[in-house]
Parts: sequence; structure tokens; C-alpha cells
Amino acid sequence: MLKIPISIIIKQYTKMLSETKLALLHQIIQNATAEEIIWTKGYLAGCLDRNLNGLSNSNQPLLTGVSVKPLIIYGTETGNSKKVAIQLLSNFKKHKIQAKAIDVFQFDVAKLDKENLILFVISTQGEGEFPQNAVAFYDYLKTTNINLNNLSYAVLGLGDTSYPLFCNAGVLLDEVLVEKGAKRLLPLVKADLDFADTVTAWENDLKSIFQNQVPVKTEIKTIVPKSNHKKNYTGQISHKIVLNDRESNKETYHIEITSNDEIEYEPGDALGIIPKNTAEDVAFILNYFETAAAKKIKIKEEKDSAENWLLGRNIRGLSKRIVDQIALLLETNTIEEKADLITVLKQNKKPEKAKIEALLEILLPVAPRLYSISSSSEAHDGQAHLTVNLNKFYKDDVEKTGFASQYLADYPLHTELEFYIHKNNNFRLPSDETDIIMIGPGTGIAPFRSFISQRDVTGAEGRNWLFFGEQHFVSDFYYQTEIQEWIGTGTLTKLDTAFSRDQKEKVYVQDRIREKANEFNNWLQNGASLYICGQKAPMSIDVEAAIIEVIANERNISNDAAKQVLEDLEAAGKYQKDVY
Repeated sequence: MLKIPISIIIKQYTKMLSETKLALLHQIIQNATAEEIIWTKGYLAGCLDRNLNGLSNSNQPLLTGVSVKPLIIYGTETGNSKKVAIQLLSNFKKHKIQAKAIDVFQFDVAKLDKENLILFVISTQGEGEFPQNAVAFYDYLKTTNINLNNLSYAVLGLGDTSYPLFCNAGVLLDEVLVEKGAKRLLPLVKADLDFADTVTAWENDLKSIFQNQVPVKTEIKTIVPKSNHKKNYTGQISHKIVLNDRESNKETYHIEITSNDEIEYEPGDALGIIPKNTAEDVAFILNYFETAAAKKIKIKEEKDSAENWLLGRNIRGLSKRIVDQIALLLETNTIEEKADLITVLKQNKKPEKAKIEALLEILLPVAPRLYSISSSSEAHDGQAHLTVNLNKFYKDDVEKTGFASQYLADYPLHTELEFYIHKNNNFRLPSDETDIIMIGPGTGIAPFRSFISQRDVTGAEGRNWLFFGEQHFVSDFYYQTEIQEWIGTGTLTKLDTAFSRDQKEKVYVQDRIREKANEFNNWLQNGASLYICGQKAPMSIDVEAAIIEVIANERNISNDAAKQVLEDLEAAGKYQKDVY
């Protein structure tokens, strides 16, 4: 008898609830007893009576001890959390909610107990780690006795469901805030890479709390939106060449992938792969633990060969948490954070009791790598092209290479390859008539080759201005022939290049922006959309500083005002970044 009216009520008012609140309501009632539902019905009736008596319109503070001037603190590695924070700030101000936004690195955590309303937007990196600018903030919270009884908060975590510890930084932050006495306004929300709808729902729920003067008390509930931004494919690498000449210091590959099925993607999307460990590394680990490759082992209640498990486990750049567990297994305390497992095993003799099963319980699955697609499906016969730099670096005077880039560089032609398409709705072409400015040094040119190819094949009328930079003109000018053809046909309206090592004084794309300050500013003022792709540090930071300088000088305004102009463009979707 009880179930019938409950289902009717939910159906009747579904459209009045946001997706976040509706998911929470379902979670609350699905395992509730009949007595709990009866009690809840009476409790809600009492709340309704109080509202009808005018209490909801009283002059009470919106939340006990909380003034509605939310502080938005964001922790970010690639810029997405900052983008969300700026969007929230802009939308709150439109609704007369006086908010402020600040990078977590710039916030004095010792003063956290003086705040009473904070909205956290935090991304997750690597193996469930905090972004670098948020590590000190979290460590301070975890290790001090700060009292946060006066703080009300909400946490929005940004992450990628392809990673084993999805939004783990948001989970850890939410837990430590409760541990220190802070009160949740809303349940922890986890947002996948395609986060726009989740952010909107979270924002609407917060505005409802602020404007309706209804404090929300909830137990922690993780709300994970259904994600449809990935589609899996199989195919082959049909063509692969090095774009650099022999004398170059770089080794950058142009890779063409042909899918077994019709592939669907848009300019701005990325292609994801999950690289596997080499047979040599796997054999070394098996020999160390005196384990036969084909031996069936029981891991997490499943049986598989030791070799298969090791092919798909992350053994490079191990996080502190993983390092600590391996140190216990190997009975040592000399392992450095970010160490590679092979190096660790070579430096430590295997204890008698150490079993490979225990090691495989510790290691996490290899995380996927995303590469910006450098082709247009319409212009390149449905293929997906990548522009991949073989990352080379030194550790302990030994040259090493990037895991995923080496995997692709070595991958044999015409051999089955599994991959997926990641939809990136935060890096999209504007309308056909809108001008665009693209800043993409190095492999940052990848999505802009896609952009220009798409605009060329569709006959888009908007003007296109490309800034490209690398070390040497002769050896490192990627896609030079295509770019010259685009200039010849008028598809590419303007090209500015910066080859840093071709003269005594190094020249970068930010220097070219300063040289073209007047025209650059005019394009922006006339409605051009601005894009940056490539390394976050130092490239995107230096480029953004140059753009702020140009806006300030050309418009005769302060640097702070120019920074606000850029933030407004970002909030409006007119300034988009894909940095890593």
C-alpha cells in the first residue's frame, strides 16, 4: 500500500527537481523501511506547514552562521577547475549572489576557520592525486587540528571515469573537511570529463539553497552522472612518419589510424589509448618473483595469468601511496616517490615472503592517455590522425622516454589497436562566420590542423589566424606544406611563426603576439574566439600573461581589468584551452 503513493509522488514532481536532487531522493528511499518512509512523510509535511506560515520568507540568515557571499576555491592542473570556478562566479553575480573565486594555491589555509561558506572545485591527477597547486592545502588540513565548525561547504570533483581512482581528490577533500567539523551544503558531486551538465545542475542546487533560505542537510552521497562521452573502437595504424628532419632535437610522429567501423568525432575531440608494458619489463618482474608467465593467480577473486595482469598494470612514476605499499612488501624504506617499479626491484633483494599476488593487488591499472585529434573526419576520409611527440627525459643520468608516446612510436603498422574517442565539448569551433585565433606551438598544433581542415572542407567564412612555434624552421615546421596550401587558398588568413633556436635571442609565440598587439586586440574586440593548445607550463602561462599585457596596453586599462576581460571571454566560451 505504501509503495503506490510514493511512486506517484516522484513521477508527479520529477520535472520540479534537478537531476542531482532526484538522484539523491532515489538513493534515500530505495533502501528505506516502511517506518522510515512514514516518518519522512510526516517530517516533510511539517516543513511544508512552516513554509506556509511564512517562515521561509523571514529575515533569518540563509544558513545558520553563514552569510551568502560564497568563496569559490579551485584546484587545477589543466585549467578545467578554474574554468568552472569562473563560470560559477559569473552566473552567481547575475543572480545577485556576491561570490569570489581564488586559486587554492593563493589562499591562506591557516585562515580557513574564519570562512563560513566555501565552494570547492577540485580536479584529480594521476593515481588519485591532488593537483600540484592543492597538495599543500590538503596536507595542512590533514595534519593540523584546525576547527571548521563554522564552515559550510560543497565539493565538486572533476575527473575521468577511465581512471581507477575517479575524482579521488574530491573524495579526500570532502572527508577531511567533515573530519575537521565542516558541514556539507550538498553531497559530494563527481563530474566526468564532459562536465557541463553536471556543473549546471550543481550550480542550480546551490542557488536554490541560497535563494530559498533552505539549509540542506545530507549524508554523503556520491552522484556520478551517466557518461556517454566515450565510444570504443578497434582499428590499425595505417601510416606513421616522423615529422622532424634528422638534425632535429625532437622526434614527433604523425600517426594515421583507420578504424574497423565508421569513426565518429568532431574537431576538438581526443583519441584515448591504454598502453601496455613491454614484454621485457613483464619478464623481469616475473623472474624477480620466480613466477611463470602463464601461472594463473587469484587477484580480487578472479583468476588470470600473471603475465596478462602485468601487461596492464602501472609500473612507472609510482605515487607515494603505491610506493609506501611496495616498500612494506619489499621490507625497505629507501624507495623514492615517482620511482619506476623495475628500478625499485633492481635496487632491492626479494624478501622470502614477498609474493607476486601481493604486488598485483597494490599496482593500479594503466591509465588511458588522451591525444588531441589532428584530422577532420570529413577532410581525411574518416581516419583519425595524431601528432605525438616522443617524450624524452633524463633520470639519474639515464635517458628515458614517455610510456604512451614510446608505445605508439613502436606500435607495428596494420596491427589491431584498441582506442576510444573522447568527446571534448569544452574545445569546440564556433559558428562558421566567427573569426578564430589559434595558438599552438609544438604538438599543440594538432587540434588546429583539425580546425583548419574542417573549415576548409566546409567553406566556413570566418577568418583563421594561427600562431605556431618550435625550435627550428628547417627541421621542426610541422605540416608546413599543408599550411602553405591553406595560406594560398585563403583558408588560413594569417600565420605567425616563432622558431626559438634560429637566432641568438630566443623567440616564442608570446613574443609574436606582443608584436601584433594592435591587430590581435582588434580581432578580440570584433568577436574572434581564442584558443590555446599545448604544454601548460610554461607555455600557456606565458602566453596568457602576454595576452593580458596586450589587452591592457591596447585598451589603456589595468592588468587586473585586462585579466577580467579574459576571464569574461572564458566564461562566455570565447576563450578555450586544451593544455597538459
